[in-house]
Amino acid sequence: MNESPFATVLVANRGEIARRVIRTLHRRGIRSVAVYSDADADAPHVREADEAVGIGPAPAIASYLDGDAIIRAARRTGAEAIHPGYGFLSENAGFARACHAAGIVFIGPGDRALEVMGDKIRAKAHVAAHGVPVLPGFEVGASTEGKIFRQARAIGYPLLVKPSAGGGGKGMQVVREQDGLLDAIASARRIARASFADDALLIERLIEAPRHIEVQIMADAHGGVIHLGERECTLQRRHQKVIEEAPSPAIDDETRARIGESACAAARSVDYRGAGTVEFLVAADRPDEYFFIEMNTRLQVEHPVTEMITGRDLVAMQLDVAAGGRLPIAQADVRLDGHAVEARVYAESPTRGFLPETGEIAMWRAAPGVRTDAAVETGATVTEHYDPLIAKVISHASTREDSWDALDRALAETIVLGVDTNISFLRALARDADVRAGRLDTGLIGRRQIPRVTRPDADVLARWAAAELGRHPAPATGSPWGRRDGWRLSGADGARIPFLVEDDIEEAAADDAAAAEAIVARASDGTWWAHRRGETVSARPLTRNEVARRRRTASGGSTGVDALDAVAPMPGSVVAVHVTDDEQVAAGAVLVTIEAMKMEHPVLAPRAGRVRLRVAMGDHVRRGDVVVDVAGPTDA
Repeated sequence: MNESPFATVLVANRGEIARRVIRTLHRRGIRSVAVYSDADADAPHVREADEAVGIGPAPAIASYLDGDAIIRAARRTGAEAIHPGYGFLSENAGFARACHAAGIVFIGPGDRALEVMGDKIRAKAHVAAHGVPVLPGFEVGASTEGKIFRQARAIGYPLLVKPSAGGGGKGMQVVREQDGLLDAIASARRIARASFADDALLIERLIEAPRHIEVQIMADAHGGVIHLGERECTLQRRHQKVIEEAPSPAIDDETRARIGESACAAARSVDYRGAGTVEFLVAADRPDEYFFIEMNTRLQVEHPVTEMITGRDLVAMQLDVAAGGRLPIAQADVRLDGHAVEARVYAESPTRGFLPETGEIAMWRAAPGVRTDAAVETGATVTEHYDPLIAKVISHASTREDSWDALDRALAETIVLGVDTNISFLRALARDADVRAGRLDTGLIGRRQIPRVTRPDADVLARWAAAELGRHPAPATGSPWGRRDGWRLSGADGARIPFLVEDDIEEAAADDAAAAEAIVARASDGTWWAHRRGETVSARPLTRNEVARRRRTASGGSTGVDALDAVAPMPGSVVAVHVTDDEQVAAGAVLVTIEAMKMEHPVLAPRAGRVRLRVAMGDHVRRGDVVVDVAGPTDA
């Protein structure tokens, strides 16, 4: 279909996927409408759209998950169709029906596909009836503890507890013995309720050392269904994909044909329409044997690798199919060209357990020569309200080896200053011997050591010192008290600026010419950042008062916060309080649970003692806030 299928399309999403959809809309000559929360008023996708409409406060439940507000925005702007992207309302059958009732095309599958495939329990039974291989499992529902334990024993441990709704690994819990089963169910329910407004759970056998293979399908309303090859999504952390590639190095042509036909059979069974992904588990030692996990009834985060090897714009195909058009190609026309790899760059700290980071992006620069789908620009803010995905870096080459080489180079040239990222971790994976050899399973990342923090060298510190000194010129009055240039009564001794590097204090003499090739920027919190030789480093300048206070603390003086109190590891909301005031707890006991960016983080007691709560359910906390006082037996 060459002509534009719609005149105006509203994109009901944010970040990199909103920008990616808008690019195709503009390429097709279609007017684009963005929606935004209060937190995203200045976001890149808002500026790039032809029109933008505010839809509510920062929390997603009051904005991007408010279907009524989105439909009102579509009506107000004359949008004929809504593209939901992924996440948020993309797999919400109620929202799809509301679009239809409002006379607006939902760019996605019909109600039946959304309802059947949106429920993992129902989907599993449904596709099994259509000849698709599945894993043994059961629905938790309102079962008694005794029944749950009996069913679990019948399947055999280890087990995987997962929400029936949603995707992306959110809420999934691995249980290796009966003692941890009920706690895992409770945690999975909380996350499912908060993320998907549906706390139904499925428990199924956990395949140890599996590969995660997914098949991209596309279908039209005229019975046409094709697959566009598979993607290897095995490199995961906490069930969240980190790096994806296409095609899979484990799948041969014969298996590709079989698994592709199984994916198409799943799609046909629900009269599917549009883009979708059917996910399978494949035993690492038996790549010809696969089991259905779920069907994602939407575009996937990792769809670019399929676009790169097939030469097809999947969003453009979605638009045409949603407008009633036929698929432009048949299965025999699908050709896979070369190899593509995608790495997800997150604002997170690998050395702190991959906790998400927030803050302003002091500098952003994409690597040249590769595709980068970015959510941010220089000056953008990463908040605790949404997923911390900054960008997707996608390489494409004629061979798998060349594609991985290109990805490593691109990551080295991707510049993100202002927040910690996982780029060094991604580069370590890109050079890992097992990854390069294609010896993959979903536990590989968990067995790898996290790269150590790279510390700034003397040249970078000297460059920062000069830049910091330039921010504090000598007072016009000539008074020495406000000077930072090393002035002394006996003569200048050269400026030395103290920096906090990790937990150490390092002083540096200012030198404008040092590390001249480094790219430096100062974040809004005063921290200096630098990108040099493919590595990113940071440090915060200290005042002399701060230096003196830290040195007094190190020598046994008083601290501002008791190091044995329990503090928030990241900004977020308190979703569970596990103790009461004056309760005696053991070291390591779970005190409260903080939710941020759709992940739960338990705060543990740093020692045995009596607790006093400083927070309550629903409170918002900042990183470093004391959430529970823990008084030891020797405390006064």
